Amino acid sequence: MKALILSGGKGTRLRPLTYTGAKQLVPVANKPILWYCIESIVAAGVTDIGIVISPETGEEVKNKTGNGDRFNANITYILQDKPAGLAHAVKISQPFLGDDSFIMFLGDNLIESDLNKFLNSFQQKQLDALILLRQVDDPTAFGVATVGSDGKVIRLVEKPKQPESNLALVGVYFFKKTIHQAIANIVPSARGELEITEAIQKLIDTDQNVEASELEGWWLDTGKKDDILAANQIVLDARLKSQNLGTVDTDSNLSGRIAIGIGSKVISCKIRGPVIIGENCYLENAYIGPYTSIKDRVTIISTDIEHSVILSDSKITGIHQRIVDSVIGQRVLMKVSPKRPQALRFLVGDDSQLEIM
Repeated sequence: MKALILSGGKGTRLRPLTYTGAKQLVPVANKPILWYCIESIVAAGVTDIGIVISPETGEEVKNKTGNGDRFNANITYILQDKPAGLAHAVKISQPFLGDDSFIMFLGDNLIESDLNKFLNSFQQKQLDALILLRQVDDPTAFGVATVGSDGKVIRLVEKPKQPESNLALVGVYFFKKTIHQAIANIVPSARGELEITEAIQKLIDTDQNVEASELEGWWLDTGKKDDILAANQIVLDARLKSQNLGTVDTDSNLSGRIAIGIGSKVISCKIRGPVIIGENCYLENAYIGPYTSIKDRVTIISTDIEHSVILSDSKITGIHQRIVDSVIGQRVLMKVSPKRPQALRFLVGDDSQLEIM
């Protein structure tokens, strides 16, 4: 059994952050989204993992994720030269996959459920494909499945204008080698991509064994700013444990679950958890409110922040308005003058400088 994680694409919905970085590396609770995917797969006992990367962000993914040692896995990187569809990603990965069955996981998705029960069902029933589904309010934005009472998948349609159900594909699939022949027998869709939904439909049309399981617990598609903030909130709520490896002075007031990394200093601050602060940060005379993640080497002085994600090496000083519901990229410099009463909301790309007058 192998696994294939898709970590390519242009991430257009998260621009400007994704002009300079991979969307799968945006941190949730200070950990890249991609790493949650890897950990979920390894927890299911699958350690031979291929990661599909793009020319634009592939080197960054390789440099930050490595060869798999940190996950007790073996990682192979597979270059997809253009975003030509999920089925195209499988097609170019066939030399890595060989004749093995595999899990396919979209690298910008987070799920609460472990994969073991789905993997066991896939193997015990000797299925050709098992797809995971979740009920959604707006099925037109997803691949949508029609499922019989016996769990068999009847029909799949990609982003239908008039959906037959509200069951959306969540971006986790289990496949036998028969998927390769199905992909070989489809053509690009109207948007110029080889659609995995059409390949699975080809399996259905040729009487292969395709079933669906409905996902329990949370599922997070982190393609947009608000999705990142929602994911950050849920993961901090579910998984954060208090830990202080830094220095906090006696004038600071901390409450709730708070994790502070090695080398970080907190001076005259008020922090209300859940909050995670990375390594070698400097916080002074600041308020850090719930559901905030601050990555490594960040400086925050005389500023109020809550429900936000701050990436590495950013410096935010003297902002008297409260920053809320924001995602701020790496190496950003921010300052504001004079004092204004309203809250501020940002989506700021890497290496930006902001001064609000």
